Amino acid sequence: MPDRLAFGAAVEQLSLAHESRTSICAPFMQVLPVNAAAVCTLGAPFGSETVSASNAMAAHFDELQFDLGEGPAWAALATRRPVLVDNFATSSGATWPALMKAARNTEVHAVYAFPLIMGSVDIGAVSLFSTRSGGLTPAQILDAEVLAQIAALQVLRRSLTAQTLKTNLEDNEGYSRRVVHQATGMVLAQLNLSAADALLIIHGHAFAHGRTVREVAADVVTRRLDFSSIPES
Repeated sequence: MPDRLAFGAAVEQLSLAHESRTSICAPFMQVLPVNAAAVCTLGAPFGSETVSASNAMAAHFDELQFDLGEGPAWAALATRRPVLVDNFATSSGATWPALMKAARNTEVHAVYAFPLIMGSVDIGAVSLFSTRSGGLTPAQILDAEVLAQIAALQVLRRSLTAQTLKTNLEDNEGYSRRVVHQATGMVLAQLNLSAADALLIIHGHAFAHGRTVREVAADVVTRRLDFSSIPES
């Protein structure tokens, strides 16, 4: 019971991270057996940037992944699945040779990367670091996946706040607002999200594809776009 209470507290803290401007990394570290964490955006459309890092080691490892274009975070986002490396020094040479060489003087022993995705939008990844062996249990992996889903929303909010969406003069018309409202309800049902998060998905998809929110909403309403049918991997 204490562990689940701690997990519930971590979920609540992470869900409010954008509004309260608190650490996105801290909730992961509070409930998982890791020493450090880093959350980043990767590639298009938001660019490669560390959003949050718990310490210098995590930030440095993220920078190495950016510079070299390889690593667990890239792999997790590309596959849309967790990438779990229990012993980075012995198991990463063939997969990420440049990264293993560059990171050999760090204290990183294990890396657990989880993708940050929302619907069709590839956002980035959270990388969890351990300086010791042990690995994650299946239950801990599930907890990390739940937290990563919440973190994806927080990072998407942050990224869209810093970006400019493509606009359309018609977007201010009453019909357009009704279409967006209707589409929000449909996405809400498709993905079992709140109305605010469903609208966020529409905005994220619009930005990622260089379209207006009205255009994406129209596709949802006419069923040309169904977020529930987008493959997970």
